[in-house]
Amino acid sequence: MVLQIESPAPSIKVETWLRGDPLTTFRPGKVYIVEFWATWCGPCVAAMPHLVELQEKYKNSGLQVVGVAASERAPTAVEARTKLDAWLTEKCSNLNYRIAFDHTGEMNKLWMEPSLSVGIPTSFVVDRDGHIAFISDPMKLDEVLPKVFNGSWRTSDEAKAADMERIARNEPIAREQALKKPINDRFLAAVKLEDWNTALCAIEEGIALLPDDIIFRLAHVHLVLHKMQDMWTGLPLMRQWVRDAIDRNSEDWMIMALDQLFHPANDHLDFPPAERFAMGKELSEHILALNPPHGDGPKFRSYPAVARYYHENGNKNCAIELVELALKSLDGPEPIPAELKEYLLPDLLQTLANYKGKKVCHGALCAAPQDNFRKVPKCQTAL
Repeated sequence: MVLQIESPAPSIKVETWLRGDPLTTFRPGKVYIVEFWATWCGPCVAAMPHLVELQEKYKNSGLQVVGVAASERAPTAVEARTKLDAWLTEKCSNLNYRIAFDHTGEMNKLWMEPSLSVGIPTSFVVDRDGHIAFISDPMKLDEVLPKVFNGSWRTSDEAKAADMERIARNEPIAREQALKKPINDRFLAAVKLEDWNTALCAIEEGIALLPDDIIFRLAHVHLVLHKMQDMWTGLPLMRQWVRDAIDRNSEDWMIMALDQLFHPANDHLDFPPAERFAMGKELSEHILALNPPHGDGPKFRSYPAVARYYHENGNKNCAIELVELALKSLDGPEPIPAELKEYLLPDLLQTLANYKGKKVCHGALCAAPQDNFRKVPKCQTAL
């Protein structure tokens, strides 16, 4: 049964409360925002100041905001909870709402999966009589909350139409996620044990089920090339990835290919140098054609990957120019959330300092060259 507007709110079953008093039940007369989020999720972090503002604005009207961290990435629950607690202490000194932690998957089973919610952040609004009044992105709460408080929203045609549209949009994605989940679980369990053969079997099953899934395909290439170090099998996979990325004209696919070929976190010693650089040249030229230096497209996602190719190929000046353009695009015509900028800026600045071999600054933030600057690409950290 789908959890939707007018459904009774599910219960709150979490492992522990990291901030605020435990919430055991939804009290009549109160309005709750139950926000699913994670520290690794840029839009989630960007939404937190807005939730702080909403809690302050509507506290006298009976609003209670509850953040549910049910997707933290760590090998164990203890590590995830410790990491989350430290993050909250460092980043959220002004937090004025509850934070719950759940690593068991119970909250996702009760709330996210039945509602066909396919990503975070996701906000659920529980109205004064304990029913779901809203499910969507937290940045849409400003418009909806006043109508929830005056009782006009939940039964309105506007609310019902928006929820029907949400369900229709998310249903195929949720169905695909349900198909992928057991494969993901087997793959991640095998990776944790460094059982590469079992991991490979899981990924090959996933590709047979969903041949064009970018995450299955990426995991396949990375596993064979960089974990199993099977160049005989991995090189044809890499060639096919590059062909598919270019045929799709997909910046995401091209960035991921360049990370497999040139990111310093990966070992490329056994890769035939001539072919590796030929692939890098082709991918880089396509990215720059798709998102040209003189254009207004954001450069902070793809240009660092292209810069790594040029830097390793000996074209230091081009690498520096690309990173400078990536930095400039953080303040481009299309604004990005301040929290995302704060997250990206140190890495870009450090890369520029390393390439220039001297201290560089961007506003008040400065970086000096480091010989041991290494970070794993985001796309390889999880399936």
